[in-house]
Amino acid sequence: MELAIFSGKPAFVKPIPVGFPIVEADTRQRFHGLMDEAFDRNYLTNDGPFLQQLEREIARLHDTAHCAIVCNATIAQMLSLQALGLDGEVILPSFTFIATAHACLWQNLTPVFCDITEDTLTIDPDQIETLITPRTSAVIGVHLFGNPCQVEKLEAVCQKYGLRLLFDASHAFGCSYGDRPIGGFGDLEFLSFHATKFFSTFEGGAILTNDASIDQKVRWNRNFGFAGYDNVQYLGINGKMSEAAAAMGLASLPAVPRRMANCQSIYKGYRERLSAIPGVSIVPVGEQGKSNYHYVVLLIDEAVYGVSRDVLVSVLWKENVLARKYFYPGCHQMPFYCRLYPQKTWHLPVTERVSRQVLCLPSNLPHPEEDMDIIADIIATVRKNATRVQQWCAMNA
Repeated sequence: MELAIFSGKPAFVKPIPVGFPIVEADTRQRFHGLMDEAFDRNYLTNDGPFLQQLEREIARLHDTAHCAIVCNATIAQMLSLQALGLDGEVILPSFTFIATAHACLWQNLTPVFCDITEDTLTIDPDQIETLITPRTSAVIGVHLFGNPCQVEKLEAVCQKYGLRLLFDASHAFGCSYGDRPIGGFGDLEFLSFHATKFFSTFEGGAILTNDASIDQKVRWNRNFGFAGYDNVQYLGINGKMSEAAAAMGLASLPAVPRRMANCQSIYKGYRERLSAIPGVSIVPVGEQGKSNYHYVVLLIDEAVYGVSRDVLVSVLWKENVLARKYFYPGCHQMPFYCRLYPQKTWHLPVTERVSRQVLCLPSNLPHPEEDMDIIADIIATVRKNATRVQQWCAMNA
């Protein structure tokens, strides 16, 4: 094939993004029916019946005693940190979405960035002990791309030093670690229901826990700190989810098994098509338990592939394949955190190398078989024409 950077004609007429809402026709129909119910009873927010039903269903699906749903995952993390009464420092991976670090600062906690492991791309338990100080109060593990953290090792470190353990499970809806569903590990776990996630409520999040006291604090604080009628006992916030968002969640639940099967099929399809291209490897998922297969993540070895990950991304965008660099360049190298901690020199070699190699491909494809063939062909063609592609990039820098 002739690349668009040379011919001027992209492979796809319409852009194909990585983050793309999954809304089936029958999901839309169920949503409209539920919204008719909501309008008929004129109950649109404030812990409505749809929200309560969705909480029960999410708790059951993740085998946890309690599920408190809120308006988004960042609020879920902030309420989680507040409910645990944390202060001082929190250790977390730098290789995560920036909200994981930001939420700590919003709760007056100092994020301490930790490196990741080569195999799982999640926080490295062996590095945590080197970062613990008298001010450390908690560790946040991030289940990434449908792969869980090394849960037992993290639990052992936190027990040894008396630290609280939280998990950012934004990528892990419906996943499991071994035979045990994600949701009940550590003190709590929080989910994201953003529009582009595997499971969506338009926008939303949830806190899952087996600790009734944590669940109660979250529920009070998501509603301005009310512990009863006209009885404000805590510094709360408005973190409530609307009935419309909850209805979207209920409408989506029946589609979860089908989505998981579709995502797994696309993941396997990409793996088959890309496995023979030198310098391109696909991050394995589902080897430690069940995955939702929502993310198709590549690692680009520039020395073998012939061009850098960044060059490949530029070429793919010219083809209307809107691949993403998750999570470049790592939280610790974001300008905000460099300004905030100018004296800090973070030694995170795995994070820095991986953040230069990771590339996420679109997984919600209009015509999966045909589209994967085209995308794989583009990636293979770039390697075959690496010198010519590098020359184009040099001229268009």
